[in-house]
Amino acid sequence: MNLRYSVLIVEDEEIIRSTLQEFLQSEGYRALAVENVTDGLAAVKDNDFDVVICDVQLPDGDGIDLLRRIKQINFETFVLIITAYATVENAIEAFKSGAFDYLVKPVVFDDLKNKLNRLFQYRELNRKNQNIRRELERRRKFERIVGSSESLKIVQTTIAKIAVTKSNVLLVGESGTGKELFAREIHAAGPKNNEKFLAVNCGTRPVELLESQLFGTIENGRRTGQPGILRHAGEGTVFLDEIAQLPLGTQAELLRAMEYREIMPIGGSEAVKVESRIIASTKGDLSQNVAAGTFQEDLFYRLDGVKIRIPPLRDRVDDVPELVDYFVEKYSTAMGKQVSGATSETLRLLMSAEWKGNVRQLDNAIERAVIMCDDGRIEPKDLPPDLMGLHQPLPDNDDLRSALRHYERLHIVRVLKQWTDKREAAKRLKLGLSSLYRKIEELEIDL
Repeated sequence: MNLRYSVLIVEDEEIIRSTLQEFLQSEGYRALAVENVTDGLAAVKDNDFDVVICDVQLPDGDGIDLLRRIKQINFETFVLIITAYATVENAIEAFKSGAFDYLVKPVVFDDLKNKLNRLFQYRELNRKNQNIRRELERRRKFERIVGSSESLKIVQTTIAKIAVTKSNVLLVGESGTGKELFAREIHAAGPKNNEKFLAVNCGTRPVELLESQLFGTIENGRRTGQPGILRHAGEGTVFLDEIAQLPLGTQAELLRAMEYREIMPIGGSEAVKVESRIIASTKGDLSQNVAAGTFQEDLFYRLDGVKIRIPPLRDRVDDVPELVDYFVEKYSTAMGKQVSGATSETLRLLMSAEWKGNVRQLDNAIERAVIMCDDGRIEPKDLPPDLMGLHQPLPDNDDLRSALRHYERLHIVRVLKQWTDKREAAKRLKLGLSSLYRKIEELEIDL
C-alpha cells in the first residue's frame, strides 16, 4: 500500500475528478480532490502533498500558472499536468514550468499508475544521489561540518587557510555551536593530522588536577609521573575548551608554553620542550575578562591574533535542512528505523525556531523526533513540545480561526525577535513591509 504518499487532484470536471480520486484511493494513495485554482492553492498551503495532478484549463485560472505557484510553496511537490490536447507546445510549456510529466484526456489509469510509480522511483533515486553528492562534497571540504550557507562558507574558507599553518587559534562562539568540532576539523586539515588531538576542559577543578593534566608531573625527582597533555600530544593539537575559566596562575604557564615552546612539569626542576598546537575556545568576549582582571592581557593578544567566530544557528538557518538530514540519517541508522527526513511543514517550523542552544539543541531535537516518528517522515508533532513554543496554551475554545491567529502571532513574534530589522523580518515571512505592520497591529504584537 502507498498510504504514505498523498495526492491532490485539481480538476473541474466532476466525473474525471471523482473517478481519479476513487482509483488512487483503491491503489492505496491518500487522495484529495478539488475543482479550482483557489481551492488547490489553499490545500497546498495547508498540506504537504507528494503529487499534484492538475488540469490545464480551470474555471478560475490556468493550470500552468498554478503549477508555478505550487512549486513556490513547496518545490519538492511533483506535478502531473492533465491536458485535453497533447501538443509539443503544451508539453514544453509544462516541463519548463516544472511539471514532472503530463496526462492526456481521457486519462488511462494504467498510464497514470505507471507514471506515479516512475515518479516515486525517480524521487527516491534523486534523494539518494543528493545524499551521496552532499556527503562527497562534505568529505572534500570538512568531513563533519554540515551546511552550505554563506556564513558557514566564510568560516570554512578561513579554516582552510589557517589549518595548513601551525598557528595557535581562538574559536569564539555561543554554547552549542560546535567549537570542538571545528577544532577537530582544523586539526584534520592540518599538516600534522596524523598526530593526536587532545581536548581539555579548562573548568576542571581542583586547579592542581588541571595543571597536572596540562603540564604533567615529576615523581621522586627523576622518574616521570605523567607526561601531561601538552607533551603527550606531540606535534598534534591540544584543544582548550572555555579558556576564560583557566586560573590566572595556569594562564601564565600556558603563555610560556606558547611563547617559548616549553613547560615546567609539577614537581620538576627542568623545563621540557613541547611542540603541540593550541586551539582555544570561548563563548564570551575575552577582552571583557582582561578588563575585569581575570584574564592575562599578554595571553589574550597571543590568542586573539588568529580568531575565528563560529556563527550561531540563527545566523545560518539555511543550513537547517542539511543538518536535519544529517541528524535524521545518523539517528535512524543508530536506532534501526526507516525515517527518510522531515516534512516541509516541519522544516519551516525548524527554520523559524530561536535555537538558543544552537546545533546541539537541533541535534537533541532530531534525536527525539526520530524516536517519536511513526510515519517515515518527521512531522511537527514529533518535535519537542517546548521547541516551537507549542507548550504555550492555545485558546480555550475550538474555533480554528482563533487557533490559527494564536499560532500566527507566535510565529511572527519569533521572527521579529530573530530579525529586528523589519524589512528583513518581512522578507523572511514572505510579506510586504506594510503587510507586516498590519499584522503587528491586528495581532496586537508589542514591539
